[in-house]
Amino acid sequence: MRRTGKMTFLETILGEILQIFKREGIEANSEADIIKKLDIRSSTFHELFADKADMVRQVTIFDIEQQKQEQARMLAKAVNPVEEIMMLLQDGIQKMKEINPVYILDMQRYPEAWQLSMEHVSTNNQIVNAEILNRGILEGYFRRDINLQLVTKIILEQFLMMINPAVFPPQKYNLSEVFRSIYLYYVRGICTDAGGKMAEEYFSRNNL
Repeated sequence: MRRTGKMTFLETILGEILQIFKREGIEANSEADIIKKLDIRSSTFHELFADKADMVRQVTIFDIEQQKQEQARMLAKAVNPVEEIMMLLQDGIQKMKEINPVYILDMQRYPEAWQLSMEHVSTNNQIVNAEILNRGILEGYFRRDINLQLVTKIILEQFLMMINPAVFPPQKYNLSEVFRSIYLYYVRGICTDAGGKMAEEYFSRNNL
């Protein structure tokens, strides 16, 4: 029972640190600042984390697990594979809007955490998208002649391009319009007639 309690306590702490990171970045707070904000003893903190790099790594792993669970719940609400692809992309954009860009820059100072994060973005997106596209082909929503490996890679690279402020500065471009310009036409292009109509209906229904 004590082990379960400790895990729950650790998860609570990791969740609180994650919110601080997303709001303020990693480097905005010293170890002492974080301990104070968590309202825990220094000794408790050092029992949980070897050092700041270990804390960032654990928070990153916790975040990835949370994202996977949220993604599964979200996709369960989709009516068809076309909606699933759209939901994934929209959710990705929404999450980026909620994060202070400093957090992404700060994380790059922690190679292990950064690699875990990038592997999740790349691997998870490609695996999930490939599974959805494959199912969509079998169900008649996506064209049978598409190259799954290429299409999943293109969708990922388009997403990374779209959220890159150097390519589409948020003060100059509306992210929703960029999303529509990239994905309505691209997804419609890989769809059959039936799938294309669903894509258009999704954009219309969600005011995209």
